[in-house]
Amino acid sequence: MSRFLIELQYDGTDFVGWQEQPNGRTVQGELQERLSTILRTPIKIVGAGRTDTGVHATSMIAHLDVSQELGERLPDAIYRLNRFLPPDIFVLRLQRVAPDFHARFSATSRSYGYYITLYPSPFRRKYHTLVTTPLDFEQMNEAARKLLGQHDFSSFSKKHSDVTNHLCTVTQAEWQEHCEGEWVFRITANRFLRSMVRALVGTLFEVGTGHLTPEEFATILEQADDQYPFNTAPATGLRLESVTYPPHLLLNPLFLASKK
Repeated sequence: MSRFLIELQYDGTDFVGWQEQPNGRTVQGELQERLSTILRTPIKIVGAGRTDTGVHATSMIAHLDVSQELGERLPDAIYRLNRFLPPDIFVLRLQRVAPDFHARFSATSRSYGYYITLYPSPFRRKYHTLVTTPLDFEQMNEAARKLLGQHDFSSFSKKHSDVTNHLCTVTQAEWQEHCEGEWVFRITANRFLRSMVRALVGTLFEVGTGHLTPEEFATILEQADDQYPFNTAPATGLRLESVTYPPHLLLNPLFLASKK
């Protein structure tokens, strides 16, 4: 068997998330069904993580295993797959990887962007969260700096999940002005808990509106209270933007969408 990485992007608006489910349209389900049809054999695809309903990805990584014979046909199959997929999914890259590569467990970091717009716009409504209340981004960034380093993020994790380890190491957390009337919260960590980014953004909104101080935000983080009633920001503005891996696990690229 040979293992391959695929990089893809998708508009999460009409999906109930990445992970295949019995009811509802999923990114994993669409990919597996259509690639299995092209290759005429069942294909299982493993993603770098699960994005929730309505969350987008500009760079999701997944892996799949195929026989050596199918591996030789895979570049052409991916090219055909892009023509066969619905317009809200597109495969960017196919790459051979080491046998011990795992899309989820080999990842060394993940980066998300949470986009907000301060003014109503029909062109941003599907990919930005509209915030009309004035926000103090200086205070929000002071609070965001408290996230850097390793912390127990129990206070910002979805309740009743099967996760037992809530430690995450954050290397970037800041609000940046993307353009006039548009801001993005960029956060990078070695791992994320379920709904963690949306919980952080929702709580940072409280800092921005003056309902919490940066110090109170830090206290919530330090308390690691899995019963803390955080406000969850809408899924609309959230995008998975990159996943990184040790270079020695990545072998030769076989398909780049820009080359076709």
